Amino acid sequence: MERISFSNLPAGWYQSLANVEAYIAKSGLDPTLVYLLKFRVSQINSCAYCIDMHFKELMHVGETPLRAISVSAWRETPYYTPKEQAALAFAEELTHLRPEEHSDHIHDELNKYFSKDEIANLTLVIAQINTWNRVVRSFGPVPGNYVIREKAHAN
Repeated sequence: MERISFSNLPAGWYQSLANVEAYIAKSGLDPTLVYLLKFRVSQINSCAYCIDMHFKELMHVGETPLRAISVSAWRETPYYTPKEQAALAFAEELTHLRPEEHSDHIHDELNKYFSKDEIANLTLVIAQINTWNRVVRSFGPVPGNYVIREKAHAN
């Protein structure tokens, strides 16, 4: 049940998060990887609305249903590249944030496949989807209603 409607938010609230999304879209990261990370983090956070949204986005950009549904068990499947595996491990690490561990070992693996700028952008993607998951879990929009809309790109 929806508790807070996005249409009833204070002025500028939604636009602030939308600006981060616009930055991510222009960051140069592979959109399929971005949606895969958003989908996986949303699974971890049990955000039904976001799981629905990011599954649909993955299908829209041409991802296979097999890879999408298997992402929660990515370590046990041959479907993901080493680069994707490094990003998925990083997403899980930042989402769980165990206080007794550090992420140096994850950066060692990320550095094999991503530049420092890309790692910074991946960090933003992961932080942003964790924010959205918490917002959506609080506000309570109804899962299943998300519809893909073609996004306008400013030049």
